[in-house]
Amino acid sequence: MSGKLRAGIVGGTGMVGQRFIALLENHPWFEVTSIAASSRSAGVTYEESVKGRWKLETPLPEGVKSIIVQDASKVEEVASNVDLIFCAVDMKKEEIQALEEAYASAGIPVISNNSAHRWTPDIPMVVPELNPDHIKVIEQQRKRLGTSTGFIAVKPNCSIQSYVPALHPLLKFKPKTVVATTYQAISGAGKNFDDWPEMLDNVIPYIGGEEEKSEQEPLRIWGEAVEGKIVKASEPHITTQCIRVPVKDGHMAAVFVSFEQKPSKEEILELWSNFKGRPQELDLPSAPKQFITYFEEENRPQTRLDRDMEKGMGVSVGRLREDSLYDYKFVGLSHNTLRGAAGGAVLIAELLKAEGYIVSQA
Repeated sequence: MSGKLRAGIVGGTGMVGQRFIALLENHPWFEVTSIAASSRSAGVTYEESVKGRWKLETPLPEGVKSIIVQDASKVEEVASNVDLIFCAVDMKKEEIQALEEAYASAGIPVISNNSAHRWTPDIPMVVPELNPDHIKVIEQQRKRLGTSTGFIAVKPNCSIQSYVPALHPLLKFKPKTVVATTYQAISGAGKNFDDWPEMLDNVIPYIGGEEEKSEQEPLRIWGEAVEGKIVKASEPHITTQCIRVPVKDGHMAAVFVSFEQKPSKEEILELWSNFKGRPQELDLPSAPKQFITYFEEENRPQTRLDRDMEKGMGVSVGRLREDSLYDYKFVGLSHNTLRGAAGGAVLIAELLKAEGYIVSQA
């Protein structure tokens, strides 16, 4: 394994699990050694388990085809062969919470794509460029769980990745009010057009639970780590609408924002262009070199053209202009299953490894 850390994928047969499999092929730091899913999928090779259900355009990696899928509920069996796990299971919230805490209590770092623990006070919810300091609450979490090596870290909802990164460099100007409408791809529901033909030539103006997440999760990202827990920010006030659109991949947001101290357009563009976070400082393998890319063209960013910016890990912004009701408006775009889901989780794991929170347990 050339010194790579052993990674397990819990929930490996679903769309996000498949993204993890694809992203970790030839990863310089991590190698997939275990794949776990529900008991229905356990006991066969991974190739058999996803036969007819592989949703990605890239082929199934050779290195995982013969791995025997394990039962995710058998925590000790899975934990015995990994240094960390990526979790993307489809279960009830309480079941996910219990499962992830069981792995963490067994000494295994859990990088979760699920929403179940996003509001647990001592579990960091991280966009690595925006709030890497939140990972320090892991020490308090470990005390609570009774482990010296295990923990849980989660990534936020995929929808907020299309606009929160663009707002983050502007916090110095104290944004007061944010109005965002997101236009979200069908892969965010774990679907493609073969699965969901009803989405062709259609728009659905409702995604269950999404607006609450889109309005509240940015405040946790912008919160503070106080005495071993994350205390969410009180501002800005955010209101959203979340709409499902007939797009394969890529979440777009139309954003309006007002500030206490209105910046100039030139100041905003300079901050976007120059913004770098901890992943860029550490030169992490999955980190985009240019985190935020601004397009001067009036018709960009476009989902099909720009969602793969920086291998899907960059955020695209365009159409920044002054508004008649708010100070400014702009459009943002991110790849929902890369930056917004599996890729974002892999970047979190890279950050945690680089900062000494994930080590070999072999």
